[in-house]
Amino acid sequence: MKTLTKVLTEQQQAGKTIFVPYIMVGAQGLERLAEEIQLLSEAGASAIELGIPFSDPVADGPVIQKAGLKALEKQVTLEKIIETLTKITTTTPLVIMTYVNPIYSFGLERFVQALAATPVQGLVIPDLPYEHRDLLAPLLDENDLALIPLIALTTPRARMTELIATGEGFIYAVAVNGVTGTDREYQEALDEHLAYIQAISDKPVLAGFGISSKEHVTRFRKSCAGVIVGSKIVQLLDEGKNAEVRSFVKELIG
Repeated sequence: MKTLTKVLTEQQQAGKTIFVPYIMVGAQGLERLAEEIQLLSEAGASAIELGIPFSDPVADGPVIQKAGLKALEKQVTLEKIIETLTKITTTTPLVIMTYVNPIYSFGLERFVQALAATPVQGLVIPDLPYEHRDLLAPLLDENDLALIPLIALTTPRARMTELIATGEGFIYAVAVNGVTGTDREYQEALDEHLAYIQAISDKPVLAGFGISSKEHVTRFRKSCAGVIVGSKIVQLLDEGKNAEVRSFVKELIG
């Protein structure tokens, strides 16, 4: 069992709401990354998802796309991000969310080995098909890095079983058909969908995409172990409202 899986499973077993905030690395400048991680850690984050800026972010909605473009304009690169992460100390597990292209350009083996010197414990790679996970899986096993699977509303149940069996860290249950963003309307059958995934999973299931209110968290907490919140936090950070980020996260967790 990977360290990230163990940490989050222990929180789930203790009855805690697992809360994973997402930020776009470098949108406010790389020099702010340590401060942002500390802010979210102190607010009670179970883990923190770090978005890597990319020019073609197929899973990202407008708020996160805008933040990614800001980071790219500041010349933020994967190499600079990893270098910055080697200088950051935190007890909160970090999870990198990126796409295959930046990793491939960086070098798969070099990428994984570089992360070994950082607090990163997991990876979310939306465009890496299950059938090609072995491109990275052996390297990740050697370095205690969890490859977190995504399960969509349209994922067949047989495939869910495969994804859960090989996945580590947590199961990322995408709550909408489409990209990230706030003010999304959720299908009535979503609660049953999440409850089914959690019932067959030995890892925590977290709902993500569109979650932006206490009501969302309360609803999904009845069906799964917790939530991932991105766009609302990214927007508040972009507006310089760090104090509101802290109170927002505490409200959602509480």
